[in-house]
Amino acid sequence: MAVDLSVDMIKATVQLEQPLGDGSRTVGTGFLLSAPRPDGTPRIVLVTAAHVLQKMPDREARIGYRFQTSDGGWRYAPEPLTIRARGGQAGWTQNPNRDVAVMEIKAPPEFARAAIPLAWLAGEDTFAQYGVGPSDEMMALGFPLGLSANQAGFPILRAGRVASWPLAPSTAFPTFLLDFSVFPGNSGGPVYMDQTERKRGGPHEAQFIAGLLTQQVELSGNRLDIGIVVHARYIRETIEMLDGRIPAPVDIAHMEPAPKGAVAASAEAMGQPR
Repeated sequence: MAVDLSVDMIKATVQLEQPLGDGSRTVGTGFLLSAPRPDGTPRIVLVTAAHVLQKMPDREARIGYRFQTSDGGWRYAPEPLTIRARGGQAGWTQNPNRDVAVMEIKAPPEFARAAIPLAWLAGEDTFAQYGVGPSDEMMALGFPLGLSANQAGFPILRAGRVASWPLAPSTAFPTFLLDFSVFPGNSGGPVYMDQTERKRGGPHEAQFIAGLLTQQVELSGNRLDIGIVVHARYIRETIEMLDGRIPAPVDIAHMEPAPKGAVAASAEAMGQPR
């Protein structure tokens, strides 16, 4: 791939929020994919955790776009995003087995160009191809507690190590653990690998989106600084459901309950909206 993946991922990652009328807001993270329709026409798809949208009760949320100014700076300019029909029907497609949601959006041209290619999502064999395993480092983007990296509204980049095994096949192990501090507002953020040297040999370049952060782990009220990541395979699958290419039955055989103590990594972040 040979790209500056971190910069590209930062540009494609957005804050999703909805004011609740009492000075607080519900905050989550999403990112944009360039996912052409089956007929090849261009399309921008927003990817996030399903519970991020479910917890927003109103029809309209806000998506945090950013625009570069003529002097080289950046301007934060959130825009309305309709997430429900007037009758209350969800405007997104949700994976019935995993906490993943996608919806087609009309993004400004600057953001349409920043959308990540669908091909960058890991496939079923990607982890094996690059020898990914426990202790390998991955990166995660998000808006912990609704906080941005700066006034321009860019996401905060964190790093963590893969903390579980085995990682495949994704049908048997649809999620994996990442050792890093997770906060409300992180849900829906992309988790990716961007390494140019591999300790296990093989290819010298490993750049791909590994999955989607959905939950943090707590035990007896104690945060364990562990995040739960859904494999990218389920993002691909949900986009296929959006296209109507595959049905969306609940696969009971592969349903995996959340680990005991897992809680959503998205919640009401107190404070005034931007």
